[in-house]
Amino acid sequence: MKILVTGATGNIGRMVVDHLLAGGADDVRALTNNPARAALPAGVEIAEGYLGRVSSLPAAFEGVDRMYLAPMLETIDEIVALAEQAGIQHIVDLSGEGHWTPIAEAVERSGLDWTHLFAGDFLDNATVWAEQIRASDEIRDPYPEVESVPIAMDDIARVAAKVLLSEGHSGQTYQLTGPEVLTRADRIHQLGTALGRTLTVRQVPPDEAVRIFARTMNTAEWYVEITSSMVGWHPQPTTTVADLTGAPATTFAQWAAANTDLFR
Repeated sequence: MKILVTGATGNIGRMVVDHLLAGGADDVRALTNNPARAALPAGVEIAEGYLGRVSSLPAAFEGVDRMYLAPMLETIDEIVALAEQAGIQHIVDLSGEGHWTPIAEAVERSGLDWTHLFAGDFLDNATVWAEQIRASDEIRDPYPEVESVPIAMDDIARVAAKVLLSEGHSGQTYQLTGPEVLTRADRIHQLGTALGRTLTVRQVPPDEAVRIFARTMNTAEWYVEITSSMVGWHPQPTTTVADLTGAPATTFAQWAAANTDLFR
């Protein structure tokens, strides 16, 4: 069974490749826009291409049985049409509700077997505070009480690999979360604990937050707007990661302890 991993040098795609190999996959093709810099493991077939450049995809899709589909809104209809033409049997997509809904809808319309992985906030998004944490013990944030159930990108990749390598997942939508509900302030405080510091949080207006986050991210205005839409939301954790992989989802404290170098 040939498995194609798209976005294979992106954060989650690269982890999917590793988990497929660890799970015993022996015919993995990795789609990357820059093979020379891919640094993929030995034994992985490299295909040059990019989901946003549809003309580069036919050769990469040829002979593939199952595909991990990284999120790409702009060309999703063309991607799915090519997958049908190539005879790909099963698409496992990373999508979600709201902004990413068109991906799931396009995959379902294809008539191919599909599995949706819906994920919200990532543990790894905590790096939005990294610049401030390096400079001060007071962290400014527009919505410190907003709640989420953030998940590690590696846990998403573990689930994707498990689904790609096993049966019984066709037509399933898996809601992926971390194991605990946390406010943004909770996460900042836990980062302080991991760093051996006491971090405090000061709420600031959204426009000030945009200016702060824009120093290190190109999508600061969009990020603050998305965060504002979560005000009053009270999400609940799922056990999907543990149910599918046999190992519990990563806690924020575990992730923070393993990634302190990102904040120093």
